[in-house]
Amino acid sequence: MKNLILIVFTLIFVTSCKNNQKGTQGNEHLHVEEPTEKVEAVKKPLSPHTSAMEMIGDAHIHIDYSSPGVRNRIVFGGLLPYDEVWQAGAHMATWFESNKDLTISGEKLPAGKYGIFAIPSQTEWIIIFNENWDQHGKDEYDEKDDVIRFNVIPVISENIREHLEYKIAKVSEREGLVSLSWEKVTVSFSFNVE
Repeated sequence: MKNLILIVFTLIFVTSCKNNQKGTQGNEHLHVEEPTEKVEAVKKPLSPHTSAMEMIGDAHIHIDYSSPGVRNRIVFGGLLPYDEVWQAGAHMATWFESNKDLTISGEKLPAGKYGIFAIPSQTEWIIIFNENWDQHGKDEYDEKDDVIRFNVIPVISENIREHLEYKIAKVSEREGLVSLSWEKVTVSFSFNVE
């Protein structure tokens, strides 16, 4: 009797294993297949696109730019040579827009959209507002399209600002302050709303 039970049990087990293998190749029924494509991690851009905005009285001020990083480089006087035009950002030219006329450094900037360019040097920078705001870098920069130019004095810090940053600060209902900081340098200029 014990032998009969053992034979029946063996037959059931063998039959069960054979049934599980029908219609499959080898032992695939025992495995869960992994996806063959790997999902790649999304890389952060080296010069992320960003903006700064502020209301000064009834003037809406907007600066749109790509923010490059220092990445262990000498920026001013190295990556960006002194005394050459720079688009004041990365990739496309940085642009500045105001819905109201402004006065900057004693000059009138009519309401509108402008490319911001700069000519850095060790002791003094030239800030430029140019009519051609929609261009890659400084590829199409032409001095004849400059609306206003003015000089600013750079402030040097011991601390490094890794990514270029523009800020617009409200000084009063009619006055604002724009600053550009990158690496160890900050330049700023004030403006009045007409």
